[in-house]
Amino acid sequence: MEKIRVAMVGVGNCASSLIQGIEYYRGKFPRDVTGLMHWDMGYKPSDIEVVCAFDIDSRKVGRDVSEAIFSPPNCTAIFQKKVPKKGVRVRMGRILDSLAPHMRGYDPRYSFVPAPKKEATAKEVVSAIRASGAEILLNYLPSGSEEAARFYARCALEAQVGFINNIPVFIASDPQWARRFERKNLPIIGDDIKSQLGATIVHRVLTHLFNVRGVRLERTYQLNIGGNTDFLNMLDRSRLSSKRVSKTEAVQSQAKNRLPSENIHIGPSDWVAWQKDNKVCFLRMEGRLFGDVPMHLEMRLSVEDSPNSSTPSAA
Repeated sequence: MEKIRVAMVGVGNCASSLIQGIEYYRGKFPRDVTGLMHWDMGYKPSDIEVVCAFDIDSRKVGRDVSEAIFSPPNCTAIFQKKVPKKGVRVRMGRILDSLAPHMRGYDPRYSFVPAPKKEATAKEVVSAIRASGAEILLNYLPSGSEEAARFYARCALEAQVGFINNIPVFIASDPQWARRFERKNLPIIGDDIKSQLGATIVHRVLTHLFNVRGVRLERTYQLNIGGNTDFLNMLDRSRLSSKRVSKTEAVQSQAKNRLPSENIHIGPSDWVAWQKDNKVCFLRMEGRLFGDVPMHLEMRLSVEDSPNSSTPSAA
């Protein structure tokens, strides 16, 4: 059976977890497998092959992707220490709005350090994808990279490859973009793919539970705090508009009655450097039970963000 050949944009924590996972599950049998929703769909995780990668950080560009995934500012859990060289060197990509202004010149332990290289043109990106034989392009850019995400979506169209949009930029859900991929008979999925067991899916399930048990949900919030590069990136609140819409609508869709905007608040709240890739969610839901008696639920969820977020792509 042929491999699933993928190219990726952004060799950050999620890409690191995905590539580690491909190696971690290689050679395993169903009885050994934990942490995957689907082990065998005709293809297994080890059937995924990364053949092309783009980034903008000087500590990653030019390095084999197997080394770049462990380079700063990546800080996710290392659960697969041995990742063999892939023979795939990370190429310089296009910056555009993928680097938030407040992160330029920030402490390099936590932020990006743009490589002193000429940025790739659309023609060069397309050429590299075609030459690699990739069939799918994974978008792992930072949240809020609206312009850059659309740049790479156009490159995917030109290179005749599918597009998996892992960030909250509305491309797959935009009818005009969807038609462009449909006309070329290319798959496109996204946007902002949910984690395996993260804050949004838990919030959705609890909202549905309120609904089916006859509890009227009156107000709720979901506050998320983390220490990885994307949480630092999202300190610029202007980069949060699409993500807030995506996460809020995911919860609203499960409510019996849509909550007024002032009674629902969902989204990243702060960056705490020492948390690294650990994401902590504080969730509160207030409602009314039988006899109009008030109740509330509070929950704290702590997960390693990037392995949790890379799983849908690996599964």
